[in-house]
Amino acid sequence: MVDFAVNGVETYWWLPALVAFGISFFASMGGLSGAFLLLPFQISILGFSTPSVSPTNLTYNVFSIPSGVYRYTRENRMIWPIAITMTIGTLPGMFLGAIIRVRYLPDPSSFKVFAGLVLLYMGVRLFLDFIKHSDSAVKRGEKFVVMTKRFNPRTIEYDFNGETYSCPTMVLFGMSLLVGVIGGTYGIGGGAILAPFLVAVLRLPVHTIAGASLFSTWVTSLAGVIIYAYLAPHFAATSDPVTPDIALGALFGIGGFLGIYIGARLQKYMPTRFIKLIVTICLLFVAVRYILGVI
Repeated sequence: MVDFAVNGVETYWWLPALVAFGISFFASMGGLSGAFLLLPFQISILGFSTPSVSPTNLTYNVFSIPSGVYRYTRENRMIWPIAITMTIGTLPGMFLGAIIRVRYLPDPSSFKVFAGLVLLYMGVRLFLDFIKHSDSAVKRGEKFVVMTKRFNPRTIEYDFNGETYSCPTMVLFGMSLLVGVIGGTYGIGGGAILAPFLVAVLRLPVHTIAGASLFSTWVTSLAGVIIYAYLAPHFAATSDPVTPDIALGALFGIGGFLGIYIGARLQKYMPTRFIKLIVTICLLFVAVRYILGVI
């Protein structure tokens, strides 16, 4: 077993990588890194419940996400206007979120309730969308390529498989700013909230937003790790460690790197409803257990 002395965690060296691989493989298909599911694993299974669990979760994102971004970019399924807007909106909120986590949510029980409510909201929205809309898989022979048509302060518009999709730029920016605060507090980078928002609220195809969501999550996670490492300790309300555990985050990242790459590679072969169902089940399962105090 490997002993992470900084936070008192002891685990087999292969366990974090294996768990991260399984979670990230499915989550990456919906534009999620899987960090929101790794958090309860760290708290409940590994017993890692100090404030430093959040930046450690962000460290996982930093190591794991680049493989998925590469895969979606290579296949021309990256919508850069959405990725850029999400990133610019989310970054400012990361700083405030980190301070909130350290100063006002150091107690694990309070943090679990907060995390549960965030996940419950995402899960319910996606579940309602799953019930109301009978999405089907993209037909054989159709191209999984997106092409930007318009990008300005008012709207983002792109083509995908012969249809045009759009979303208001400022709405996406405002939501990203709010999510930055939540993501910085929760340690998920924000993509796990924004991806369901893009699909369930803005009605964008899940096959087209996954790459943008992962890219935004990677950039904001990198910023979050830096914020926690160099700024958050000055605002700490307790003596608990708040710097990221790089070694543990890297072990998770190894599995995540492989899982996200393979998940991104196979996503285009999966029906939309299948991807939504996976994400919905994951979100609701963790949310209910957190709120009820089971984990």
